[in-house]
Amino acid sequence: MDTYRIAVIPGDGIGPEVLAEGVKALDAAAELDGSFRFAFTYFPWGCEYYLKTGKMMPDDGLDTLRGFDAIYLGAVGYPGVPDHISLRELLLKIRHEFDEYVNVRPVKLLKGAPCPLKDAKREDIDMIFIRENSEGEYAGSGAWLYKDQPEEVVIQNGVFSRKGCERIMRYAYQLARDSGKTLTSISKGNALNYSMVFWDQIFKEVGREYPDVETHSLLVDAASMFMVKDPGRFQIVVASNLFGDILTDLGAAISGGMGLAAGANLNPDRKFPSMFEPIHGSAPDIAGRGMANPLAAVWSASQMLDFFGHEDWGKKLLSAIETALTGARALTPDLGGTASTAQVGDEVVRILKAAR
Repeated sequence: MDTYRIAVIPGDGIGPEVLAEGVKALDAAAELDGSFRFAFTYFPWGCEYYLKTGKMMPDDGLDTLRGFDAIYLGAVGYPGVPDHISLRELLLKIRHEFDEYVNVRPVKLLKGAPCPLKDAKREDIDMIFIRENSEGEYAGSGAWLYKDQPEEVVIQNGVFSRKGCERIMRYAYQLARDSGKTLTSISKGNALNYSMVFWDQIFKEVGREYPDVETHSLLVDAASMFMVKDPGRFQIVVASNLFGDILTDLGAAISGGMGLAAGANLNPDRKFPSMFEPIHGSAPDIAGRGMANPLAAVWSASQMLDFFGHEDWGKKLLSAIETALTGARALTPDLGGTASTAQVGDEVVRILKAAR
């Protein structure tokens, strides 16, 4: 029997609540299958840890995580800790140090999920964003000069390397080829005359290796408009770190809300553990009230099953989410229900076991 060692970082706010339901779903899938199991190890890192120690994670945290097969992250961020510290000293630190350069975010309108677009059909909203996850606008390069002086100036550099652009685009092209879908590149080459012109150039160069893949290129502002007016034109989408981050939040808004937004941070070479997370944030205003929607955490658990080669269980878990949404027996308040976080998790597990 295969044993997958998972480092669990519940994090802040609603993180521990929603992650508990994802763990419950993973254990249920493993029990039903019988050929694999999960061994979870919990780490109390995050903003509460920072307020006690001055650090988001211990100095040897990365060395500790290195030996695991995957990381399961709840949420990062809480009042009293600046966002640039909570994000950069935990989430981004793990992404960068473990070279999790592929961020996979599905934007898919599931059966039973609400959609604010009045004319959109469910099949029109079915896209996968491949976001560059290691450099770009989040590289942390820049300077803060003449601080608190009249001449004060800040410089934020976007870092785009040939290696970084080629590998994320090649991943996206290969996914488009394997799935028989179109590929759209998001840019802003008309304004960002170095980084995005370079991005566009690399997209064309890599595309010569995939002449069978239908491609499109859109400026990010136009892409934002079309995601609302004509979402069906998007299938596989490749974007830089910042543009991918922004557009996938818009994607969540048109496909059921942030409670259904999942993400995977992949190191495709598997030299380091990959990390799976709901992307809705810590929602401190509802933390501890048992009303947070755990379905994004469960969806990211299905991504973890896919990553470990159990795509059948990944699909079954996603199907269980859809059945829970359409059945509406247990939904949290954001989806119009009155169920608790744990009750929704229990319903997903019940459906998973019933479908065996």
